[in-house]
Order: sequence, then structure tokens, then C-alpha cells
Amino acid sequence: MVNHNLDGAVEKVIANSEFTLHENLVAGLRQLVIDGVLASGQRIPEAELCQRFGVSRTPLREALKVLGAQGLMQLRPNRGAIVTPLDPGDILPIFEVKGALERLIGLSAAERANDMDIDAMSALHLELGAALQKGDIRQYTELNYAFHKRLSQIPRNAHLRQSYDDLQQRIWRYRFLVNESFSRVADSFAEHEQIMIALRARTPLDLAARLESHNARTCEAMTDAARGAAQDPRFGAIA
Repeated sequence: MVNHNLDGAVEKVIANSEFTLHENLVAGLRQLVIDGVLASGQRIPEAELCQRFGVSRTPLREALKVLGAQGLMQLRPNRGAIVTPLDPGDILPIFEVKGALERLIGLSAAERANDMDIDAMSALHLELGAALQKGDIRQYTELNYAFHKRLSQIPRNAHLRQSYDDLQQRIWRYRFLVNESFSRVADSFAEHEQIMIALRARTPLDLAARLESHNARTCEAMTDAARGAAQDPRFGAIA
């Protein structure tokens, strides 16, 4: 059975009239996977999703094919689709590619950032600090996602932004590994401080290095946590 959070997720996506029906379905299903509403290894409840989104099985299955190509779904002939199970072995490869993109973002953002960009990043950084002070790790994690998403937009390179977004969404599924570590969150904020210093100074090499280091440390923390969570039910299994 689908998590009760499905209703809200569907309403958010359907409200975006700029999307076509197909885009709505793909975006909505992707969000359900990323947020864990459709859990790792879970069989896709096609009938319920059709009813919720107000579509027939044909457009739903077309959307599932797109997510299959993106690695978020596994399409099994005559057995239905499942959410691709989380695999701790995927963490390092994702971060390796993300690290290269972080460097490119750093080099470009430092040169192309305008005052509005700096102000937006500063505001997000302040919100991160407030969440940390409250000990609200869930809020911090969500703001952290927004922080890096906004930073990736500064270079104004649509291909770079899309590639980065795809990797961020994939790694977001593993966020529970660091959500439960306050020490990592505190370290993350300290690293963000250095990122903001480099961004405000508009020093490309320094910003690139700070982002690469931040990426590497997050990867290390997540990989270490994954080793101790191999039996965590959130990793799921193929049904």
C-alpha cells in the first residue's frame, strides 16, 4: 500500500500546469521514489497510482519506462515494476561523478555569480545554521539539498544543472544514512562556511576545491554509515 504522503505529492505535481500529462507523471513518480513514499524494492501499485493520478495504465507505464531508463525503476516482464533497491555499492560511483561536477560548478559559479546569487546563497546558509542550532536534522537535510541545487544554477548551464540534479536525486535516496548523524551535519555546516567564503570572494579554484572536499567527506560519511547499515530494511530487496 502506498504511503499516505502520496496525496500531497500528487497534488503538488498536478498543480504545475506547465507540465504535460507525461511530464507530470514522470515528475510525480520520481518524487515519490526520491522521498521514499515508494520504498526501495517496493512493487509499483499500478491500479492505485492510476486512480490517484487520474490516468490509465498506458501513460503510467510509459512514465515507468522513463524512470526505468533513469535507474529508479526496474521493469520486470509479466511481474510488474519495482522501485530499484538501494545498493550501498552505488554510493561511491555516484559521488565520484558528482565530485567532477562539483568542481565544474565551483569554477563556473565563482566567475558568474551576481549579487542576487550571493544573497540567495547567504539566505539559505543562514537557514541551515538555524536548523542546525535547533537540532532539526531533517530540515537541515532538506535545506542542504536546496543549497546545492541553488549553487548549481549559478553557472547558468542547463546541461550541467540537469546532470547535477540527476545525481543529487539519486543520492537523496540514501539521505537516511547521514540524517541520523548529528556530528556529520555539524561538520557539513562548517564546510558550507568555507564554501560561502570562497563564493563571496569569487575565487574559482578555492571554491572548486572546497566543493570537491565537501563532496568527498560526505561520500566518506555515507559510505561508512552504509557499511553499518547493510541490514537496514530501508535498503529493501527485490520482491
